[in-house]
Amino acid sequence: MRAAAPDGLSNGRGPVGLRLVTTWIWVAAAVLLFALYLSWTAGRLDRLHARIDTARAALDAQLLRRASAAQELATSSLLDPATSLVLYQASRAARQADAEQREVAESELSQALRAVFAEPEQLAELRAAPGGEEAVSELSAAVRRVPMARRFHNDAVRAARAVRIHRLVRYFRLAGKAPFPLAFEMDDEVPAALARQGAAA
Repeated sequence: MRAAAPDGLSNGRGPVGLRLVTTWIWVAAAVLLFALYLSWTAGRLDRLHARIDTARAALDAQLLRRASAAQELATSSLLDPATSLVLYQASRAARQADAEQREVAESELSQALRAVFAEPEQLAELRAAPGGEEAVSELSAAVRRVPMARRFHNDAVRAARAVRIHRLVRYFRLAGKAPFPLAFEMDDEVPAALARQGAAA
């Protein structure tokens, strides 16, 4: 006759077997939750990177609009020759700058715009000239939208960086091959005269 198994070991259904099964269930649940967390984090990073791409495209569009409006004003004969030359060179450089020089070129355009519109009287004279009101309105709108677009882009960059610096994200390479996001740093201070123009509009 076959001897009975000791209590707690029979067919794995006793207290010891039950504890073993329970342990494996908890391990499997923990692994599943960890995998879900990694999947959720990877998805969140994808969304953040997409947000950065969208914000950068919007920023590029606003910078191009600003440079185009400035260049159009510089070639409109509404400004004196010296001022036109300064503004034209700065706006042309901003439009043609490569990625490495873009921030510097855009900052120099901001500085040129502040020099051109340093005094409210200059703006008033420009607006009074034929075609001046339209040119000033277009430039003012473009100039004031750049800081907002840059702020939106840099906020997206900061959010992505906050996730990417986590150790698990780096260890499991959840960001894939996406480059580390960089903020766009430039001087985007709006000329005071154009800021007042926008507030009065």
